[in-house]
Amino acid sequence: MSKLLDTLVAGGITIIPLMICSFVVVALAIERTIFWSRIKKQQKRVVRKALQIYQEDPRQAEDFLQMHIDLPIARIYLEALSIPDATPTEFTLALDSRLQAEMPSLKRFNNIFEIIVGLAPLLGLLGTVTGLIASFGSLTLGDVGGSKALNVTGGISEALISTATGLIVAVLALIAASIFRSLYAQQVAYFDQCCTQLELQHLRAHRQKVSAHV
Repeated sequence: MSKLLDTLVAGGITIIPLMICSFVVVALAIERTIFWSRIKKQQKRVVRKALQIYQEDPRQAEDFLQMHIDLPIARIYLEALSIPDATPTEFTLALDSRLQAEMPSLKRFNNIFEIIVGLAPLLGLLGTVTGLIASFGSLTLGDVGGSKALNVTGGISEALISTATGLIVAVLALIAASIFRSLYAQQVAYFDQCCTQLELQHLRAHRQKVSAHV
């Protein structure tokens, strides 16, 4: 551990923002992992049960979804089910409106990951430049092998360590951004599927109600 700390210290001043970026990536990745694992674990069961109950009694379906209001799909369903005697068009518009409202929570922190992907290599490059400047600033003619050689070596170490650290942080942020972007795309497709299933059930119920009044 002490050797790692010594290596990071040798990376110069740019190591500080790079370490902050790495902590941000890890913390946000943990938060997003918990968020997505909770959704993936519960939502399919909730959707299947809600659709089953809705066929028998829409009012009970609302009560069931209220028990799972922390899930985005439950809030989407409730937005439409809470409209009394909704026409198919009103029902669809309510689902679409709530679906759009849920998108920001699904994309949360994606922009931060993308910013760090671009920022970390630039910080590493800045450390490279400052390290090389320190190295060449320590050189004097006729003293290449003298006492100032250690300063040259230290500047080169700073340049290499900061570059490597910047690339490592950028790679980690890129992996996290790619994973969560993929999960977001899958979730949007799943929401569309779930909304279509509920729309079909509502359309059938609406037709039956209209036929009963005729």
